[in-house]
Amino acid sequence: MLQTLALREKTRDEYFTRRDPIASDRLRWRAQTFRHMVHLLPGQSILEIGCGRRLFIRQLIQVTHGRNPITAVTFDSSSRSSVDCQEPVEMVTAESFPGTLKGRQFDFIVAMDLLDQRNCASILQEAHGLLKPGGQVLFYESNPWNVVLKIRRGLNGLLGRSDPRSLLSRRQLYELMSEVGFIRVFAVFNDFVFAPLSPRFVWLFRNLSIILENAPGIRTLAGSILVHGQKPPRAVERPAVSLALHKELSQSLSVVVPCYNEEMNVAPLVEGLRRFYDDYLYEIILVDDNSRDGTATVIRRLAEKDSRIRLLSRTGPNGVGRALRDGYRAATGRYVLTMDCDFQHLLPDLSELFDAAVEGYDVVVGSRFSRHSVLLNYPFGKILANRGFHLIAQLLLFRRFRDLTNNLKLFRREVVDQLQLLEPWFAVNAETGLQPLLMGYQVKEVPISWINRTPDMGMSSFTLARVGWGYWRVLGRLWLKCLFGIGAYRTLSLSKERRGTCRTEDAQRLRPIPEPRKLG
Repeated sequence: MLQTLALREKTRDEYFTRRDPIASDRLRWRAQTFRHMVHLLPGQSILEIGCGRRLFIRQLIQVTHGRNPITAVTFDSSSRSSVDCQEPVEMVTAESFPGTLKGRQFDFIVAMDLLDQRNCASILQEAHGLLKPGGQVLFYESNPWNVVLKIRRGLNGLLGRSDPRSLLSRRQLYELMSEVGFIRVFAVFNDFVFAPLSPRFVWLFRNLSIILENAPGIRTLAGSILVHGQKPPRAVERPAVSLALHKELSQSLSVVVPCYNEEMNVAPLVEGLRRFYDDYLYEIILVDDNSRDGTATVIRRLAEKDSRIRLLSRTGPNGVGRALRDGYRAATGRYVLTMDCDFQHLLPDLSELFDAAVEGYDVVVGSRFSRHSVLLNYPFGKILANRGFHLIAQLLLFRRFRDLTNNLKLFRREVVDQLQLLEPWFAVNAETGLQPLLMGYQVKEVPISWINRTPDMGMSSFTLARVGWGYWRVLGRLWLKCLFGIGAYRTLSLSKERRGTCRTEDAQRLRPIPEPRKLG
């Protein structure tokens, strides 16, 4: 088994260093995917199995800002001496597995191109034992159905160079994970940006990859398979770590959340906001949009325990746009954060929004279609509609952006005061995203992950057929305003001399971020 693992390490590292022209970018995407998938918190421990030349670890340290203890185990004794890693990583050269790691447990385990038909069951069983209760594991494995891989294997076979790997299919990986005892198991096809792609076309195909990964049928041809599993139990208490790291944002934040039949989501959301960002909170405005369940009762109960929580009741007509408009009017903080009620799983990832606000951006948007985003179980129709809308919007408005229609946004107070919100339903998210950009405010998109609602979250009221036309109305009105100064948005101010142009996620004005503070 150890010989097989060492061979898999060498084969993978040779591919990354000699044959993959975008290896660094690819590993950065995977590091971001891991971080977003598990919603990593500072201090949580990570084990990489089969680290090889530590190419992935370097990217992982960057995306985690060095806040997480990392242990790296290699099965190739030559790897440890061949690369000098100056980062604080505990290196383990395994003469057996788990070897010296036996008896230790980690919050998360990650590995790449490691599972082989000859050793998969053994590795998964050992990984299960090395995880803490509730811990998660993430594997990236080559997809044996990938067309390019099949062609390369055929050509190498003719030349007498066989591929030593015994790759597993998506179905086999899923079944083995379940048999070992993992829960919340899913295996999804991932990454269409693979060799022989040249660096010149990488960004085009990275954008296209997000669509293809969710396209029925076509996704089976992806370059890799992403496999996730969790060790029981399903519900795990998150560490009490404050992510409110910027003193300048102390007691400055108004959180506005539209709620419609969110009885099961509103309490976990408020609890998470208080746990991670309590020092930032000035008020939490929960807008009950004439819910038919016990949403209002739950909010009143929460407000009795914390005076910063406010219930704003609406009697109709319903509409998320109307709810947001009322919530914005009631908000009084220096910054306004707007989000959906089922975003409680994304809360650890919001720290990047606050980092960008401190850097000076007026509006920060959580982008689902960033180059470093993760989309799982996302409706293919909604992906096509979103990408089509944004493509046409860029052409009509002469601006570059990726995803401004998500409801996860952080605004400066003055931006909210100048918005002209006319749409009653979900198209309000296009108004709140595009209007600040056209007014000349500095806008930044930061990557977020998105996993579509699971049954325990309730049902979303979003239906593409019913609300889709509202987005095109917004775009048409903004186009008329930009070109002719007429229409429903004719009074919208489009030029401010003191403001710069839009900045995207590629902006690199980073400030040092202080270490997280543990609570109580």
